This record gives sequence, structure tokens and C-alpha cells, in this order.
Amino acid sequence: MRSLARNLLVRGKMQTTLARAKAVRPMVEKLVTKGKNPTLQNRRALIAALGDTRSASRVISKAADYKSRAGGYLRIVKLGARKGDAAQMALIEFV
Repeated sequence: MRSLARNLLVRGKMQTTLARAKAVRPMVEKLVTKGKNPTLQNRRALIAALGDTRSASRVISKAADYKSRAGGYLRIVKLGARKGDAAQMALIEFV
């Protein structure tokens, strides 16, 4: 989950299975909420969750765009079934 969250923060959007998108969404939304108030405690929580300081600073800069928004920072768009194994695919992106 940590690597999915990091990739989503770096790229801004990514294509993955629907189950993974639904699993990573609450994690990233909580991280963005913590990033809106960048106290030392919240910075340390972000570093612990993401495992790297660069990603934590990226969350804080991304959270600045959502200061007035109460929640719902991510959107999941269903793309249909994958050809190989018919797994449901989805695009998860920041609003």
C-alpha cells in the first residue's frame, strides 16, 4: 500500500485494479488531511506512513491546493475489465 500511495502522489494519477484503488484511497486521503496542517507531529506521521521525506513534502505541497476542501481529494473512474484475467481496472486521480 505504501508504494501505491507514493506512486499516486508522485504521478498524480495511476491505473490499477479497482480493489487496489479502493484500498489506497482512504490512506491517501488521510495523509492529505494531515498535510493540510504541517506541524512537526504531522510531518513525522507522514514520513512514517510513506517511508521517505521527499514524499512527505510532496503531500504537504499537494495539500496546499486543497486547503478549502473538506475531503474527497481523490476520484476513482472505472475503466472496464483487463484483457488477460478480466480484473476490473480503475483510474485513481486527484480531483
